[in-house]
Amino acid sequence: MGMAQAKARTNTILVMGDSLSAEYGLPRGKGWVNLLQARLKDKGMASEVVNVSISGETTSGGRTRLGPLLQQHKPTHVVIELGANDALRGLSLKSSRENLLAMIQSSQQAGAQVVLVGMMVPPNYGKRYTEDFSAMFTQLAKDRHTALVPFLLKGIADRPDARDWFQADGIHPLPKGHPIMLDQVWAVLAPLL
Repeated sequence: MGMAQAKARTNTILVMGDSLSAEYGLPRGKGWVNLLQARLKDKGMASEVVNVSISGETTSGGRTRLGPLLQQHKPTHVVIELGANDALRGLSLKSSRENLLAMIQSSQQAGAQVVLVGMMVPPNYGKRYTEDFSAMFTQLAKDRHTALVPFLLKGIADRPDARDWFQADGIHPLPKGHPIMLDQVWAVLAPLL
């Protein structure tokens, strides 16, 4: 028993996200990232979760911050949950893609496995943009051989009663949505741990 424990390397999971990962509008501890830490502990998995998510973060903000964070925390896994704010601000998909690519590459060069978290934008952005935005994550994951969570809000945003699952802004899920978000990430992250 002692030997096996000694051999098990502790994973460090760096979560680089926006308000969806930063507990925006939630009671403390109710966000999916906190639930992830709790689940790892319940399962006796030696993993530390470092949440460096910031509400309003864009891919360029994430790209700027990532280098020092990789050096500081030396993560084994990096979860990138960014892109939605780029869309909300009307930033070009080309720059979003370049920023995400740079973050994936620097994480991989630092020896971390990457989980890219896909997002979708509401249909009022127009069909072409909506499709291109969603495809950006799929393509990056394929090109760079990263794990992909196709859509963080699957099982929430696509429910018939979706309105009842979001805060008043219609963007951020209520606490009851976060276990579903965790399940989306867990399905992809757990096999890598």
